[in-house]
Amino acid sequence: MENNKIAVGLDIGTTKIVAMIGCENEFGKLEILGIGKAKSLGVKRGVVSNITQTIQSIQQAVEEAESVSGRKIEDVVVGIAGQHIRSLHHSDYITRSNPDEVIDENDIDNLVNQVHKLVMLPGEEIIHVLPQDFKVDSQGEIKEPIGMYGGRLEANFHVVVGQVSSIRNIGRCVKSAGLDLCDITLEPLASAGAVLSQEEKEAGVALIDIGGGTTDLAIFKDGIIRHTAVIPFGGNVITEDIKEGCSIIEKQAELLKIKFGSAWPGENKETEIVSIPGLRGREPKEITLKNLSKIIHARVQEIIEHVYLEIKNYGHETVKGKLIAGIVLTGGGSQLKHLRQLVEYITGMDARIGYPNEHLAGNSDDSVSSPAYATAVGLLMEGLERGVELEEGTSVENEVSENSDATDKDNVATTEKKPIKKGKTFFEKFTERFKEFLDNAE
Repeated sequence: MENNKIAVGLDIGTTKIVAMIGCENEFGKLEILGIGKAKSLGVKRGVVSNITQTIQSIQQAVEEAESVSGRKIEDVVVGIAGQHIRSLHHSDYITRSNPDEVIDENDIDNLVNQVHKLVMLPGEEIIHVLPQDFKVDSQGEIKEPIGMYGGRLEANFHVVVGQVSSIRNIGRCVKSAGLDLCDITLEPLASAGAVLSQEEKEAGVALIDIGGGTTDLAIFKDGIIRHTAVIPFGGNVITEDIKEGCSIIEKQAELLKIKFGSAWPGENKETEIVSIPGLRGREPKEITLKNLSKIIHARVQEIIEHVYLEIKNYGHETVKGKLIAGIVLTGGGSQLKHLRQLVEYITGMDARIGYPNEHLAGNSDDSVSSPAYATAVGLLMEGLERGVELEEGTSVENEVSENSDATDKDNVATTEKKPIKKGKTFFEKFTERFKEFLDNAE
């Protein structure tokens, strides 16, 4: 592939860790060069609980992606989620010293930096500061104030906050696995980039990402992120319920859920029975699919009601907050049979399953377009958008020797190794501070 612009998304989930390496083809679609997957043993509900096991799982996933793609992975874009994530709304303003000059990026930077100084609860740190709309003097609902005149610049912000220790533990695992952390992004935002269209974001949509340990929610309206939340329940809780309710081991419970599970009990007849092999010569267990569905239904209903409460708190029923595009379900848990119908029944909103295939090249493997890989695809897209380039062995130097003069060789070689940035975002500044902390902690 002549295009040297490659990025890597690393999704550190509760059930699996995925490393996805890819590039953009000539049509602007994602070409997946390699994917590595490992069982996640050291993460619970999106939070690292065992550093050593998490490092091993990351290394295993990265090694698999490297062997498939034939490329060395050095820099990764990592997703962050977990029950410690919360969001809040905040309004702030600055008074400009010279109202006769037009508003520029520095003014917005100053306003956002002011929000970063907000006093958080002990042990918390601001992860994202996302401007929603601006007000210049008395004129409100401005999406882009740059180039306007005004003395007072005001904005409403969506602020995402997380536990410092949890964020640093993820950074430590990535660094200890021999990788450079080039960016961190909130997983619901990554998933949204992979499965939502711009039209849906404009119309108003709620993205529900059902993972193994957590269910993430992101609400968009008028093309802007309006609300995020993390509910500390996911697919693992359903598996646990099946295990307890049917008195079987976890591996059997997971297989039962995937093969025969349904979120709608009315679909199964009493006579439909599945036989589970007994342990160590014991008699096999017979489980009716109706009972299995009842167990799944009870837990899924609880998860959906938690999410729907968050959506109602956003005020989706008001004219201004109406979510015309309804709900999009993604993540591994969204593949449960009849889940979409149950969501529509409980919420009264239209729902669809979100697949990341819209952004993938036509020759991509079908398994990659599964909702389970939505976050990894979104992280990969984030990496490519930020212009992160990875070295491809000696190919950079070969290009230099063929296309450049000897005098320019050193300059080109040094610039190729650095990430190409489109100007620092507020979150990139946070990432830099975070990387400095990790270096000093060694």
